[in-house]
Amino acid sequence: MIKVGDSLPSATLMEYSEVEGGGCSLGPNPVDVIKASAGKTIALFGLPGAFTPTCSAKHVPGYLEKYAELKAAGVDDVWCVSVNDAFVMGAWARDQKSAGKVRMLADGDASFAKATGLTLDLTGKGLGLRSNRYSMLVKDGKVTALNIEGPGKFEVSDAATLLAQAKG
Repeated sequence: MIKVGDSLPSATLMEYSEVEGGGCSLGPNPVDVIKASAGKTIALFGLPGAFTPTCSAKHVPGYLEKYAELKAAGVDDVWCVSVNDAFVMGAWARDQKSAGKVRMLADGDASFAKATGLTLDLTGKGLGLRSNRYSMLVKDGKVTALNIEGPGKFEVSDAATLLAQAKG
């Protein structure tokens, strides 16, 4: 499992873009994790699924609410990673009104979740292999803070916790 001091794994996430620009075409675009995190401070949080109750009601809204404070604390980008396809993440981004704040990144085949060791098997609930709920602060591709939730919990991966770590 990934830990503080480790580098992010080499993986490609997908991001749905509704507007062309910045080298991105309409539709899903690949995001090379290594290249996209190089030289940046990233507040990255992972969660089990788009449109799920805790994720939609608490996790993403908290990062949207704390966005300006995270930026003021030196965070360049905020990434939400979930084992969903890019189209679902794009629809969820519209629903959450996250454009320009939280990048909704799809880990469609769970390759990023597997590479970090932060998987959650929800097969018994009909959801298959998913991402565990967590947050991490990443500086120039290296993990400087990591907060992993216990099963069914939402206590340490929230935006306020990561903001305090970014300020520290």
